[in-house]
Amino acid sequence: MEAEFDYAKAIAQLEEIAAKVENPETSLEDIDALVSRSKVLIAGCRDYLRSVKEKIDSLDQQL
Repeated sequence: MEAEFDYAKAIAQLEEIAAKVENPETSLEDIDALVSRSKVLIAGCRDYLRSVKEKIDSLDQQL
């Protein structure tokens, strides 16, 4: 069973990633891994927001 996407946690992780990337002590290898993780999180956020919009639009049509 697939775990439900947690938008708030994804946003928090993206904020942490941004702080780490901005830190001059973060290595290029770490930045590469952080950017890859951020791409996954951003895609999840987009999918989540898209599904929420579809639900809202569906409810709007029912009114």
